[in-house]
Amino acid sequence: MAKKKWLHKILAILPSISLIVILLISSFEIGAYGDWNFYEKEYEKYKVADELYMEMPDIMKVTKFMMSYLRGNEKKLSIETEVEGNIQDFFNEKDRLHMADVQGLFLGGLAIRRGAILVLLFSMAALVLMKADWKRLIPQMYQWVLAVFLALTAVAGFLFSRDFNKYFVIFHHIFFSNNLWILDPAEDYMIRMLPEGFFYDMVMRIGSIFAVFLIISLVCSIVWKKINKRCGSR
Repeated sequence: MAKKKWLHKILAILPSISLIVILLISSFEIGAYGDWNFYEKEYEKYKVADELYMEMPDIMKVTKFMMSYLRGNEKKLSIETEVEGNIQDFFNEKDRLHMADVQGLFLGGLAIRRGAILVLLFSMAALVLMKADWKRLIPQMYQWVLAVFLALTAVAGFLFSRDFNKYFVIFHHIFFSNNLWILDPAEDYMIRMLPEGFFYDMVMRIGSIFAVFLIISLVCSIVWKKINKRCGSR
């Protein structure tokens, strides 16, 4: 009986972890694709048009093409526009090689989200079929998982706030097996369009969206738990 209860708890942890993964990847997608005005404001903030000698509509055209490429909707990262007074391809070969790696990460993230959805559904189905007390276990386990996740996130957030550049570099060393991400502003227009400050602001934007999702999910779990308690006491 004790082993069965532990199995139920483990099965209740799986949808909890899956939900957090789904919310995290969805936050990234919403942050990156939900508002093109964010990009325009960032470009104005960092004077990107002056750095590239480009008009804002052309910069936005390049941005939307690049983001479409990351979704796998464009076969090749290549778009002609006016840069520094010349009509030319905005991206060079080094940009294309690096962004192919980035595309792999992005598409991999979307695949992980699909996998997390399947894990969530199957683990929930297993709990129901095993006649577990899932209505009580799910909100309880979710709150425990969320508490651990928030503790780890708080540590990570503190480190990033202390030295964003250091951990930004560490991130690239972890997720990329080459140095193609080290771009030269003199040769690579992409790094002028996307300075480090832009990435910091994007991380804050995604983090804010994710925080809202987590707060909503926490409130829902608390309400769910209270409703179950009231129903159980009758």
